[in-house]
Amino acid sequence: MAVVTLITDFGIKDGNVGVMKGVILGIAPQAQLVDLSHVIQAQNIREAALILARSAPFFPANSVHIVVVDPGVGTARRPMAARIGSQYYVGPDNGTLTLLLERAEQEGWSCEFVHLDKPAFWLPDVSHVFHGRDIFAPCAAHLASGKTLGEIGTPFSDPLRIHLPRPARTPGGLRGELIHIDHFGNAASNIRVEHVLELLSGQRTPLAAGDESSLRGAINAVIASGARFTVSAAGVEIQGLVSTFGERAPGEAVALFGSTGNLIASVVNGSFAGAYAAQVGQEFSLEVER
Repeated sequence: MAVVTLITDFGIKDGNVGVMKGVILGIAPQAQLVDLSHVIQAQNIREAALILARSAPFFPANSVHIVVVDPGVGTARRPMAARIGSQYYVGPDNGTLTLLLERAEQEGWSCEFVHLDKPAFWLPDVSHVFHGRDIFAPCAAHLASGKTLGEIGTPFSDPLRIHLPRPARTPGGLRGELIHIDHFGNAASNIRVEHVLELLSGQRTPLAAGDESSLRGAINAVIASGARFTVSAAGVEIQGLVSTFGERAPGEAVALFGSTGNLIASVVNGSFAGAYAAQVGQEFSLEVER
C-alpha cells in the first residue's frame, strides 16, 4: 500500500485539501493518505522546506510526499517530481527540497528529477491557480500506482534551491536566527546540537535526520560537558540548558534541544512566542564559558 503525504498552506476551511485527496483516491484508491501540515504560513517556502525535511525521513521507502506551497502557481516555474534516496516528492520547483538535497549530498543518496510536462497524467482541465488539484495530486497518485518518474515527466538536473541561514561563529559562541515557531509557541533556532558539539570539541560531527540514537547521544554530550551556556532570544537571556521542560518551574523561560536537534527557547507550560513577542528572523545566540 503506497503512502502519500500532503504539506500545504491551504488551511482546512475551504475544502482544497479534501479535493486533492479525492483526486488521489480516484487514481490510486489503495493509497494511504497522511496529512503532515496544512497550516504552513501562506507562501512560506522556507517553513515548508523545514517541515518536510524533519518529517519525511520517518516514512517508509517509496512514500510519495506532495508539497504545495506555491506562490508562483500559474507562472513559468516548473512543476516537478523527484526521487531523493528511497522516497518521492511532488510539487513546484521552488526550493522546498533544499534541506533534503543537502542531506542527500552528505549521505551520498542518488537523486532524480523530472519536469511534470506530460498532460496525460494531469486532470483534463488545468486551473491557473490550483495546480495542487490538477497537476500535483494526479501525478503523485500515478507514482503511488507504480508509474515511474520517466513516464510522467522529462528529466532535468538543476532543481531550485533557496538560501537558508546558517549560524555564525562569534568570539564567545554562535549567532543564529529564529527559524520556526511551533504550535506551543516554542521558538526554534538554526543552531543545532552538532554546531554546539563542534564549538566544544573543535570536531565536526554530522548527524543524520532520523538517527535518534546519535542525536540523543550528542545532546547528552553537550549537557554533560560542564560548559556554562547563555541563550539570548527575543530580548531574553536564559542561563543554562535543560534536558526536559520539567526541570524548571512553570512560567520560567528555558533553553533546550528539541526533538530535531535544534536549539529552542521555551516557557514551561506556556508560550515563549506569546510571552516575549518572538518572531521568525530574530537573532538567536548562544554564549559558552568553559
